[in-house]
Amino acid sequence: MSQILCQMLKKIASNTLFRLLLGVIAGLVLGNYLNENTIQVVLSLKYFTGQLIFFLVPLIVIGFIVSSITKLSEGSAKIVGFSLLIAYLSSIGAGLFSMIAGYQIIPNLSIPTSVDSLREVPKILFQLDIPPIFSVMTALVISLMLGMGILITKAKELENIFDQFKDIVILLVNKVLIPILPFFIAANFAILSYEGSIEKQLPVFLKVILIVIIGHFIWMTLMYTIAGFYHKTNPFKLLKHYPPVYLTAVGTMSSAASLGIAVKAVDDSKVIKPTIANFTIPFFSNTHLCGSVLTEVFFVMTVSQVLYGHIPDLGTMVTFVLLLGVFAVGAPGVPGGTVVASLGLISNVLGFDEAGVALILTIFALQDSFGTACNITTDGALSMIVDKYAEEK
Repeated sequence: MSQILCQMLKKIASNTLFRLLLGVIAGLVLGNYLNENTIQVVLSLKYFTGQLIFFLVPLIVIGFIVSSITKLSEGSAKIVGFSLLIAYLSSIGAGLFSMIAGYQIIPNLSIPTSVDSLREVPKILFQLDIPPIFSVMTALVISLMLGMGILITKAKELENIFDQFKDIVILLVNKVLIPILPFFIAANFAILSYEGSIEKQLPVFLKVILIVIIGHFIWMTLMYTIAGFYHKTNPFKLLKHYPPVYLTAVGTMSSAASLGIAVKAVDDSKVIKPTIANFTIPFFSNTHLCGSVLTEVFFVMTVSQVLYGHIPDLGTMVTFVLLLGVFAVGAPGVPGGTVVASLGLISNVLGFDEAGVALILTIFALQDSFGTACNITTDGALSMIVDKYAEEK
């Protein structure tokens, strides 16, 4: 019995979500006991871990996006292109829907801002700079050009090299980024607690997470309705097979872990031809992240209101959503992966500082299982659309 208990505790302790929650709690508690001297240690920890995270971002963008583009040669070129197009349209559609909802809902949430009467944080005394090799936008352009070049020229050796590079990036994410995230988050929450604002903000984020989950179900309903009309089939014939897929995604926070069950669900439904489903379900699990995009858009608007006292203007948010749809294609399959892939956008387009990034990483990870479940469940609707498109073509 004790051995089983130890195994359970070890499994819980190794869970990323548990570690992030522990980081939040530790930071909130620690912040109440810091003084002007000890806060310097926390500031240095935040700066160092933040430097490592932002150094890895361009590598993550290149590692995942190049490898993803080179895989687009599978199957019919027209079907692949159409699948990629509707995956992008669904993701940015979810983002724009979330943005509109954000402008309507967030101002009415009575969100306390952190710009009023805060305790002043002293300047950092020690900092170790680890600048990225190049900017995130440069990484994106390089990724698109290299990926398309490899795809067109069929440079298999380069494709294999970037597949291996992606494996290295995954290793860095799992062995460096994920382990230091709790410390980065704990340091940021300790500073927020030291300032005296975070206690007022947590209830707001619980409301926001509930709003986002409702948004997921609205978007899933819309996409299955569209798919049903286009396919001329009752979408419930497919959707009724998806509860195990949704629950698996909620429990594992992983599209990859849910992939086998999703393929079986689609096969059992007999709604989509197997030749199409065997391509679209794995393809969309890597390129279609409507739930994650919807979540991130609403969260960045909320965090901006909380930390900076205002929501980004319409032009900035539209730019962010359109670019986020591209970045989401290369999102790593880890908790908060979409945010990790888009850290450069959050910093450069929205102008978030490290405190804002830490807050986004934390609250996104808290609901990431539901975002992942929305992603993979909505893949069925897109597969219905591709099935009809392939039949017509």
